[in-house]
Amino acid sequence: METLRSALQPLTQSLPAPIVDTGRSLLGPYCYKTLILDIDPFTSPECLKLAVSKALGIGIIGASSIVKIPQLLKLLNSQSAAGISFLAYLLESGAYLISLSYNVRHGFPFSTYGETALILVQNVVIAALVLRYSGQNAAVAAWVGGLAAAGAALFREDIVDVRMLAWLQAGAGVLGVLSKVPQIATIWAEGGTGQLSAFAVVNYLLGSLSRIFTTLQEVPDPLILYGFIAGFALNAVLFLQVVWYWNSPTGKKTGAKKVNKPVGAAKADGTSSSTSYASKAKSPSTRRRG
Repeated sequence: METLRSALQPLTQSLPAPIVDTGRSLLGPYCYKTLILDIDPFTSPECLKLAVSKALGIGIIGASSIVKIPQLLKLLNSQSAAGISFLAYLLESGAYLISLSYNVRHGFPFSTYGETALILVQNVVIAALVLRYSGQNAAVAAWVGGLAAAGAALFREDIVDVRMLAWLQAGAGVLGVLSKVPQIATIWAEGGTGQLSAFAVVNYLLGSLSRIFTTLQEVPDPLILYGFIAGFALNAVLFLQVVWYWNSPTGKKTGAKKVNKPVGAAKADGTSSSTSYASKAKSPSTRRRG
C-alpha cells in the first residue's frame, strides 16, 4: 500500500482546482483528504462506502441518459407499440415526477436522484410514441400537457406543501411498483416481449439494486428506500420474463400469422406450385378403355 501511495500522491495532490472542488463537494473535506490526498481508505470505512455510493450514483446517472434510447429506437424502427403498456409508462412517469420534486425540494444530493429527471424525459417521448402507434394521436397532446401541468404544481410550495408532498412521495413509491404490473401483465397476455427493450429492463434491474445501496448510504428517508426495494423486486420479474420469452419476442398476438397459399399458387417461374385433385384425375381420353 505504501508503494502505491507514494506513486499516486504526487498526482492526487496536484489535481486542477475544478477537480478538487468537485471532489470535496461530493465527498466532503474529511473524506476527500482521507481518500484522495492521503490515499488511506482503511482509516475510515465510512468514507470508502460514501465514495462507492457516489461512484454508483454518478454511473447510474450516466447510464440513465441512454437507458431508454434502445426502446425508443425499437419503436421508431418498427412503427409498432406491440408488447408495450402505455399505462405502465403513465404510472412510472407520475412516480418519477413526484420523486423528482420531492428530492429537489428536500435538497438531497443530485447523485442520489439525477437519473429520475433523465428517465422521465425519455418516458414522455416513448409514451407519446406508444399512443401514436396505437392510433391515439389526439391523446398525445393531452399526455404531455397534463404531465407539464402536474409538474408545475408539484414544484410550487403554495400549491403542494411539504406535508402533502410527503404523502405524494409515499404514493409515488406505490405508483412506481404498480407501474411494472401492467407491463408484466401485457407480456404475459401476449406471450412475448414484443418491442420491449431487453437493454432497458436489465439496466432498470441493476439501477434499482444500486439505488438501494446509495439510498442506504446517503438518504435517510425510508419512503424512498422502500420504493427502490419494491421496484427491484418487480424489475426482477420483468427480467425473468425477458429471459423466458427470449426466443419468442413477438408473442402470440403480435407474431406474423401463417399464410396458407391457395392450391395451385404460381411459382416464380410461372409453373404451378401444386396441382388440384381434378388435375390429378385421369382425363376421359387417357383412361383405359374397357
